[in-house]
Order: sequence, then structure tokens, then C-alpha cells
Amino acid sequence: MTSPTYQVTNNWFDTYSRQIWPQLLPQIAPQRVLEIGSYEGAATCFLIENSDAFSTHEIHCVDTWEGGIEHQSAGTDMDAVYQRFQGNIQKALDSTQAKAQVVVHRGFSDLVLATLLSQHGKHYFDFIYVDGSHQAPDVLCDAVLAFRLLKVGGVLAFDDYLWSENLDGKKDLLRCPKPAIDAFVNLYFNKLQVLQTPMYQLYVQKISD
Repeated sequence: MTSPTYQVTNNWFDTYSRQIWPQLLPQIAPQRVLEIGSYEGAATCFLIENSDAFSTHEIHCVDTWEGGIEHQSAGTDMDAVYQRFQGNIQKALDSTQAKAQVVVHRGFSDLVLATLLSQHGKHYFDFIYVDGSHQAPDVLCDAVLAFRLLKVGGVLAFDDYLWSENLDGKKDLLRCPKPAIDAFVNLYFNKLQVLQTPMYQLYVQKISD
């Protein structure tokens, strides 16, 4: 199958996730996937295109499409980003025979994940990709709620593990994901197994509640 031409303005997904997921996801066979932070939909399109191979029939996308502090500082047109997301997802669905259902949740991740937990209970998802806000408190909140939504044996993936902002030549620990991801892994160390992956991303498997 030839992949359609998508409207994307970056190669973030291609740099890391696309190199890992073709080997990782067939081992998980994730029927239900949760993506926190969808942007232009590159990861979602990949999941749609490969949904039969990965046994995926439900993909939930969570994003405000308002952008983070870094997008607002750069003046990114987030309405245009959302339009590209919609167009890309439709292209992926139209170009495949996959039966995967894409559910879009436009809102803040803490509220959406709490709602999903209330609606579906614990252990609903097999694979959760955390790529939303880069602010440490937000990342920690996403991680804790995602852990509850993830089934035992499922995998939780963190993007941008080493991402940081340079503010006047300095780094603010509250404005990068790593401190939050490290805190989460340390607090849940006896319930997780860290998988070997490139350092810019961190993948953990849930081994117990």
C-alpha cells in the first residue's frame, strides 16, 4: 500500500517513533490506543495505515489544538494545524481498508483522561503515547492518569524525554518533560519495566497495578 501525501510541517514522528513502532507494536498488538498530543496527525495516520497489522480497532486522539507555550511564543497558527490534522486523518482513513475507529477528544488532557477513566474504567488501553504538553506538571498528570487507563502488560511511551526550552540561555526544569517522567518512573518503579529505546523517548511496560 502506498501511503498518501500528508500535509505536515515537521519530521518529529519520523525521527524516532517511526523507527521503533514497526518492531514494538506487533508485539503488543494494541487493540485500543490513546494518543495524548496529536498535532498534525502523523502518528495517528501511521496507526491507521497499520491498524490491521497491529490489530488496532480504536484510536483516541487528545489535544486542545491551542498549542503549548512554545507554539504560542512562536506564533504557530494552531487553527491551521487542526485543519491539517483533520485532512490528514481523513486521507488515511480513505486510503485504507482498515476498520479502525478514530475518536477525537478536543480538550485538556487532564479532563479528557479523567472522563475516559470514568467512562471506561481502568485497563482500557493497550498502548498510550504521551506527547502533549511539555510542562513538567502537565506531563506528570498525564503519566499518572495514563497509568490507570493502561492495562497490565501494556506500554506507555513518552516522547520528548530530553526536550527543553532555552530561555535566555538557561533551562527551566518546570518547562521540560524529563523531571516529570523521571519522577513518575521512580514513584512507580516496582510497577514498571523500562524498555530499551533511544534516549530521546522513554518506553515503559506496566507489570502490575
